[in-house]
Amino acid sequence: MKILITGGAGYLGSTMVWEMLQQGHFVRVVDNFFYKQDSLLPCCRFEKFEVIRGDVRDERLMKSALRDMDVIIPLACIVGAPACDQDPVTARGVNLDAITMLLRLRSKAQRIVFPCTNSGYGISATDIYCTEESPLRPISLYGQLKVEAERQILDAGNSVTFRLATVFGVSPRLRLDLLVNDFTYRAFHDRVIVLFEAHFQRNYVHVRDVSAAFIHVLQNFDRMVGQVYNFGLSDANLSKRELCEVIKEKIPNLQIIESEFGSDVDKRNYVVSNAKIEATGLRASISVHEGVRELLKAFAIIWPNHYSNV
Repeated sequence: MKILITGGAGYLGSTMVWEMLQQGHFVRVVDNFFYKQDSLLPCCRFEKFEVIRGDVRDERLMKSALRDMDVIIPLACIVGAPACDQDPVTARGVNLDAITMLLRLRSKAQRIVFPCTNSGYGISATDIYCTEESPLRPISLYGQLKVEAERQILDAGNSVTFRLATVFGVSPRLRLDLLVNDFTYRAFHDRVIVLFEAHFQRNYVHVRDVSAAFIHVLQNFDRMVGQVYNFGLSDANLSKRELCEVIKEKIPNLQIIESEFGSDVDKRNYVVSNAKIEATGLRASISVHEGVRELLKAFAIIWPNHYSNV
């Protein structure tokens, strides 16, 4: 299978590209390498690996990149509420306008598998699980752009979308601004985490499980086409306080301070059902405990200023 992955050098992509090459697929990556990352260097050993350095907003480049591809995985994105708020014009151009152009350029026969976000659920009653039929109420520009991109992709047909839980874990292009990664990093270096709205809940999923999910869709596309799927760990609808307690198991002298002053910029608060994707035979399996353990090893290696999106 010939697969085009935009943003393939990013946090999700650099894990996904490797896995798909290992399975024998031809993978073409389009990425502008904005963060000067070299995360795809290990992939250069594969004959079926191709890289195009460029911007997904460049129509001529994307026309060429799409040629002869069977599957399109549009990962290129300004990721997260802070990064989008910092540059809303670029965020709209990359996260939505580039998707609109992609849908215009692609052949109807070319399949699309798209990573949306379950942050689109916004704030929900935490005793009611959000399913794929729950109303979408994104509270950030990032969530709004992703939800609109998902709508356009589903309307265009021959597509599957994931509403991903908050991703965590080690990737060749690591990010420290994701909640599990951030809290674990603070615990490792400072031995203190200060929490705002500690009771706020969300769902989590490991970055390698996300790669497995996309591979699962490639193998089961005909019976999943036209659908949207929540994807996360069903036993990891955790509050921020509960997440910190998981980390404290690995760092017993960690201090967890709940502040009564200030608030979290990201107001998301919800629990999510992953039953629909699990009914297709896929279940996220890498626990938050395992992710924290591998992150602590990584933090003995990395230079932190290389691994942030903002």
